[in-house]
Amino acid sequence: MQIHLVVPGLIWPAASAISPASGLELTSLAWLLGQGRRGFAPFEPLDAQLARLMGYPVDEGALPLAALRRLGEPALPAPAAAASWLCADPVNLSFAREHLLLNEFPAGELGPEDVAALIAALNDTFGDLGSFEAATSNRWYLRLAAPARTRFFPLHDVVGRPVRDFLPEGEDARLWQRTMNELQIVLHNHPVNQAREAAGHRPANSLWFWGAGLPRPAQRSAARAIQADDPLMRGFALAAGCSVAAPDCTTALDGDALVVLDDLLLPARHLDIESWRTRLAKLEHGWFAPLAAALRGRRLRTLKITAPGDRGTLELEVRAADTWKFWRKPLSLDTLLKSIAPAVASPPGAPADSRPPQHPGTR
Repeated sequence: MQIHLVVPGLIWPAASAISPASGLELTSLAWLLGQGRRGFAPFEPLDAQLARLMGYPVDEGALPLAALRRLGEPALPAPAAAASWLCADPVNLSFAREHLLLNEFPAGELGPEDVAALIAALNDTFGDLGSFEAATSNRWYLRLAAPARTRFFPLHDVVGRPVRDFLPEGEDARLWQRTMNELQIVLHNHPVNQAREAAGHRPANSLWFWGAGLPRPAQRSAARAIQADDPLMRGFALAAGCSVAAPDCTTALDGDALVVLDDLLLPARHLDIESWRTRLAKLEHGWFAPLAAALRGRRLRTLKITAPGDRGTLELEVRAADTWKFWRKPLSLDTLLKSIAPAVASPPGAPADSRPPQHPGTR
């Protein structure tokens, strides 16, 4: 039996020089890191890694991330197969010196009544674009009246960075740039946002469009069971013809499983160290400790951990057959993070063309 954990956010971003895991009691994770065979692969976007794990082709143009995420929304009915979608997530734009910076909204910051009012206004004003809908307070969609011939940048690439570096590109770029400006005017003047500003809250004064791409067939994943809460991963699984359930360690140990644990992703992206440490401690108790015990007890044959980050991807494989090798000492996450070389800056959208140096202890 084999379990494959995908844990984005485990590798703390290079933008912060602090030691986020210092002082944390992560005994089981340290045992796994020391016991297993470690490697460090070049940077690859999380979306592309999820696609590859699910057998979804990644070399045939832009991935239809909006259509896939929309497919994976448990609270919405299944979308029509031929529909074209964009993620149209609410964001806040604010000036920092000479730059206009973008920040996303955490779940729950926008109330359901406010979301409904804003969605209604968007549909009234921009009905020629298509139909807007909200799955949650911070995950909105636009079902397009016509496919967008434009390249959009994923929201997570833009958070906290100057917007001007990530404007739409391609054949219809000017149309979408103009549309975004008009949207900002409508949202800025909407009573919901006027009331939020008067109360000292951040207004949802723009939308960020992303995820355009044409759906295409996917191969079925080799994993018997897929567990994930993230709607994009759920969409990948459903597009591949697989069932998907919420992450549960006990159930995962019943058979081969591919599990995406995205608990650390947003805290790492926002450099929220307190939330990151709290959630990591929960993963230690709820996942790393029982999986380490299952390896020692031979209930689990192999555990793989893939941890994508902005400095590259940690790849770890721990085999039950190797657990007797007592000379392999635990390796703390704090020590591992300090040993990883910083990411090399590159322009938006530029592919990684060099392999970061491996950790000195790589086996």
